[in-house]
Amino acid sequence: MHSELITSAQNPKIKLLLELQQKSQERRQRGLFVVEGRREIERCINSGYQVDTLFWCPEIFGTEEPQADGARVFQVSADIYNKVAYRGGTEGVIAEVVAQQRTLDSLKLQKSPLVVVMEGVEKPGNVGAILRSADAANVDAVIVCDPQCDLYNPNIIRASVGAFFSVPTVACTSEQCIKWLKANGIRILTAQLQDSSFYYETDMVHPTAIVMGTEATGLTDQWRQAADEHIKIPMLGIGDSLNVSVSAAILMFEAVRQRQYPQR
Repeated sequence: MHSELITSAQNPKIKLLLELQQKSQERRQRGLFVVEGRREIERCINSGYQVDTLFWCPEIFGTEEPQADGARVFQVSADIYNKVAYRGGTEGVIAEVVAQQRTLDSLKLQKSPLVVVMEGVEKPGNVGAILRSADAANVDAVIVCDPQCDLYNPNIIRASVGAFFSVPTVACTSEQCIKWLKANGIRILTAQLQDSSFYYETDMVHPTAIVMGTEATGLTDQWRQAADEHIKIPMLGIGDSLNVSVSAAILMFEAVRQRQYPQR
């Protein structure tokens, strides 16, 4: 099967692709989002997502046409591809993918689940970086409460290096999340400076939710009051906090350490 050739950046399909990249409202209305790169698209397909449309550039991708079950395929020139590519080095292939609506009740938990919660984190790059660490730590789920950015923002998918597709990710309100965590017997550990114990002195072997707030204001009182314990990372320099994605990675891998090497 040969793909249709698109020769103009003014083609309606190219204009739609750009709108899906740039506008969260367009993504919500059409139920589509954009994924770039061989590895990311492969991980997307392997995680059960349906590719709606593929755009590829033979001069960058190679002469063998990419395939995805049920997808429409369009060929573009290097000039057009470079205009629509969200970032460099994406290997000449971009996909429009059907969004999935995940809910808290759809999450499948291990025997002693480890969950990461983000309240109001506004930077897509931080969400993506946390997802990348969550994948490495084999976290059961990442829950984004009261999100300040669209979960299908291209920056989230890019920063996660495809981990967005391997880590179940749900958006909901803080109230819904707290209720769900308590109903499933998952202890809530809030990362905060006030009234806190050092993270390495806190049990993370049992069902645990690590809750992170924004770098600017931290967590709201709703989460502080719902917490079973408050934890902190020692700060030995002049600063009083770390980037939220760095903090989350430290706490996730402390849970990994406790679970895999309990005597150390």
